[in-house]
Amino acid sequence: MSLRFQRLILILITLIVLGFAIILILFNTKQNIIFFYTPSELIKKDINKDTKIRIGGYVKESTFKKISLNKYEFKITDNNYDLSVIYEGILPDLFREGQGTVIEGIVNNNNIIIANRVYAKHDENYMPSSIKKELEKNNQWKKKYK
Repeated sequence: MSLRFQRLILILITLIVLGFAIILILFNTKQNIIFFYTPSELIKKDINKDTKIRIGGYVKESTFKKISLNKYEFKITDNNYDLSVIYEGILPDLFREGQGTVIEGIVNNNNIIIANRVYAKHDENYMPSSIKKELEKNNQWKKKYK
């Protein structure tokens, strides 16, 4: 076997291993990417009951109810369809009616989502209060936001 042929075999083996690694990475990434459905997509799509899903939308105005100490019920909407959500736990600080949210949970038989996690989304003007106070103290805070 000549040196040239050995180099060719080494290059081919390297390309095969590299190709296998890329395919493995892409396949694993495809399985681990987590998207969320809107209420309209969830209603149109036939989701099996007791399936773990994520739903994103807005908390509908005047639907938030506190059932007990740490148990809440509210509706999430995309302005076309509404879905009821029951969550037991501590809600995020930014969670409120009219605010964007992502709910992770399980759909039960009555098309009610039993939420395991609630994520609150904020807009581009959000700033933590500690940073806001520091900026106000240094006279760098601009209150002219649209």
